[in-house]
Amino acid sequence: MKNEAETTAFHLHLLSKIMNMEAYPFTKLIIECDITEQEYNELIRLLDYLDEQFKRQTKEGLLDFSSLLIHFAGMLHEKLELHQTIFALKEEGYYPSLMNAFLAIIEHIKD
Repeated sequence: MKNEAETTAFHLHLLSKIMNMEAYPFTKLIIECDITEQEYNELIRLLDYLDEQFKRQTKEGLLDFSSLLIHFAGMLHEKLELHQTIFALKEEGYYPSLMNAFLAIIEHIKD
């Protein structure tokens, strides 16, 4: 079984060399951080939930989405770094409105 896993890892390494992984920063991050399928699915479920909350709160006229960012930071898998994950998601086009809101909060905190 170990040999099969090593072969798969080797094949993925070769594929990453022929693909322009810079065009897929979130996918690259998932691979580099050794995120499992279960961890990936949990992350997507979390993002789906936060995106729905974001849309609901936007419709209600709320302007401060800090609580959603805090929720995301608290639930993000320890293998992933918050800012890097948000930038990668944004760059690859996942949850654009939510990621823009998160980035705006981060930029505001920096100032």
